[in-house]
Amino acid sequence: MVTKNKAAGAAAGAAAGAAVAIAIAFIAPWEGIELRAYRDIVGVPTICYGETRGVQMGDAATLAQCDTQLAKAVAEFEKAGRDCLPAQLPDKTRAALLSFSYNLGPRILCTSPTMSKLIKVRDIAGACKAMTLFNRAGGKVVRGLTRRREAEKALCLDGLAGK
Repeated sequence: MVTKNKAAGAAAGAAAGAAVAIAIAFIAPWEGIELRAYRDIVGVPTICYGETRGVQMGDAATLAQCDTQLAKAVAEFEKAGRDCLPAQLPDKTRAALLSFSYNLGPRILCTSPTMSKLIKVRDIAGACKAMTLFNRAGGKVVRGLTRRREAEKALCLDGLAGK
């Protein structure tokens, strides 16, 4: 027997799949790919498409490993944000929020005073616009982050416009 909760969970998973696919395609060019570990702008060991978790200098990966890692990470971040995001979000909007959280960490949507407040009051357009405030690394404005946040905002709002 399929319960109402199981059916809702299956629907959320199916809907998340489209957003995850859009997010992966969006994230990859912004992050770029490096098959050998390097230090990012603030000195954190990083590899593949901006992965920092568990990375040590000297690590290496193949393109296939990086592609798999990105898909797995984005799916994990989608699941982590599910509890604090409205269930019914357009795919493009959810993808933009996924890109944002992938770049800043999985808890940003649920714990940032700015983002979590806007999301809790269902001001998703406001949250889309607020992403542009997060354009610093090491306390300094970074041109690439400014451009990425503008692109994320545009994707986010485009999703809302297409409702």
